[in-house]
Amino acid sequence: MQERNKQYKSWGGEWTEQKLDTFVSYVQAYLKIMNTYRDKFGWKILYFDGFAGSGSRSIDDQKQEAEKFLDIFGKETVDTAELSVYKGAAERVVQLEQKMRGFDYYYFIDMHNENCTKLKSKLDTYPTEGCKVFRSENANDMIRQLAEAMDKDNKLKALVFLDPFGMQIDWASIKALASKSVDLWVLLPTGVIINRLLKRDGILMYPEKLERFFGMSKDEIKKRFYERKVDWNLFTEVDEKYVKVSNSITKIAELFCERMGELFNYVTDKPLVLKNDNNVSIYHLVCASENKVAVKIAQDIIKKRQKY
Repeated sequence: MQERNKQYKSWGGEWTEQKLDTFVSYVQAYLKIMNTYRDKFGWKILYFDGFAGSGSRSIDDQKQEAEKFLDIFGKETVDTAELSVYKGAAERVVQLEQKMRGFDYYYFIDMHNENCTKLKSKLDTYPTEGCKVFRSENANDMIRQLAEAMDKDNKLKALVFLDPFGMQIDWASIKALASKSVDLWVLLPTGVIINRLLKRDGILMYPEKLERFFGMSKDEIKKRFYERKVDWNLFTEVDEKYVKVSNSITKIAELFCERMGELFNYVTDKPLVLKNDNNVSIYHLVCASENKVAVKIAQDIIKKRQKY
């Protein structure tokens, strides 16, 4: 493993800005459309950031959070810059009110109370018409509460951004948002985390995490990412092994999109691919919605922002 006092790159590298530029471009398009109809139909527009972070660009914060994951990967070399804690979407979304009508409600969720406190202090410097709410809670619990609120109020529309530090999103939470008036964006740690948990010899590291993430059993996951090979000697099975499929990072994203397509009418068929300095895919950014136009806009933005 790389030494833990290695030089940390600023905020995850160029891919972080690529991610934020893509998402914030969509937020602008979303608000422009919703502002055209919200008063006519009495809609209330809500922004929900399930993993808002602290809003800090602190290298020390990044280092502390990234090191929590290093032990997961054993002796593998891990570029901690790929595990950057810095988010940044919250500040950019709130700032949009300086040039257009924003959301009626802003919900910023983070498990760590210290992060919520720091983010509140930062965002309070930006006055908004919309109410800003900060909750130090489990994002999965808050997502289910949001889904329940939307069931009770069909005038409530939500834009949900899930940019977790790892694999904290449960498939049950994604499922809870299905059939709601939600535009959902999810950042998938396809290469930086999930692919590392699918070992080449057929062993799944932390299988319970993979099961919760995909909403699939361990056996179902193995069938998607491994081929069973058997060596025979005069009709006698002598050895069995599992071979990991090629291009597994892309196939992780494809599987998640396929699963989302079982819940939502429309899903981006070509997610935004975020790569590290070695041109290796580390994240995929996906959008899902019940609205065809919403996903078309998302796909057009992704196409313009894709650098590879």
